[in-house]
Amino acid sequence: MAHHHSQSGSVALDGLPALVAARHPLAMVYGGGGVFGIAYTAGVAAGLAATGVPVATAPSLGTSAGSWTASAMALGLSYDDFRALRSPKVPSRRYGVLADLARQLFGEQRHPLVAVSAVCLRTQRRHILDGGRYPLADLVAASSAVPGLLPPHRVDGRLYVDGGMWSATSVDAAAEADQVIVVAPLAGVVLGPVGQTAGLLLERELRRWRARHPESTITLIRPDRAMARLAGYHPLALFDDERAREVYPPAYEQGLRIGAELATRRTDTGPAA
Repeated sequence: MAHHHSQSGSVALDGLPALVAARHPLAMVYGGGGVFGIAYTAGVAAGLAATGVPVATAPSLGTSAGSWTASAMALGLSYDDFRALRSPKVPSRRYGVLADLARQLFGEQRHPLVAVSAVCLRTQRRHILDGGRYPLADLVAASSAVPGLLPPHRVDGRLYVDGGMWSATSVDAAAEADQVIVVAPLAGVVLGPVGQTAGLLLERELRRWRARHPESTITLIRPDRAMARLAGYHPLALFDDERAREVYPPAYEQGLRIGAELATRRTDTGPAA
C-alpha cells in the first residue's frame, strides 16, 4: 500500500491507479453533511451536469454524505433514487444498517473512478478507499459511519468510521486534474461554529492543494445562507429527510448557475489542455 505524506499526516492510498496515476481534465470532490449533505451535493452535481460539466465521468472523491453522491453520479443514478429510501433512525447499533441501505441503491457494483475517505479505527488514520476494488455499498457505509450514531463498518478486514472525523472534504487527497470542483455542504455558514471550523480546515487543504498544483483551477461550491437555514441549527437536523429534500431544488439551481459560469469561462479561455 502506497502512502502519500502531507502536513495532515499519512494518507493510505489503497491502490488508486485510475485516480492517482493519470492527470484528468476534471476531478470532483464531494464533502460530508448527513442526508442534508447528500441532497445538497446531489443537487449541485445534477445542476452542473445539466450545463455540460462531465461530473459522471470525472474521478470523484467522496467523504461521508459525499461518498453516496460520488457513487450515484458514477453509476448514473439521480436524487429520485435516494427519495425512495428511508434514512435509518439514529443512533443505531445494528451492524450493516448503512450497507443494507446502500445496496438498495448500488447493489454490489464497483467503479474505478470513485474513491472514498474513511478513518481506520485501529490506526486512527484516514484511508482513501478505491471503488474499483471494493463494492461501493461497503465504501459508503464505511465513510458514513458517524461515531456514536452508526456502527463502524468493515472493509477488507479493517473497521472504519466516518471520513469526516479526519476532514469534511479531504480535498488534499483529490485526483490530479486541470480543474477540481469541490462541493462542500458543511463549509461556511451551515451549523454556525461547525461550518466555520470545517471551512477553516477546507481553506488550509485548498492552500496545500494549490501549492502542489499551481496550474490547476479549483472551484469551491457551498450552501448560501438560505440553504444553511434549511439545514437547521443542530447537528442531528442534518439527518432529517424532510429538510434534506427541501435543499435539493436550490442546490440544483446553484449547480446550474455555476455550471453556466464555468462554461462561459471555458469559452473565454479556450478548451483546457
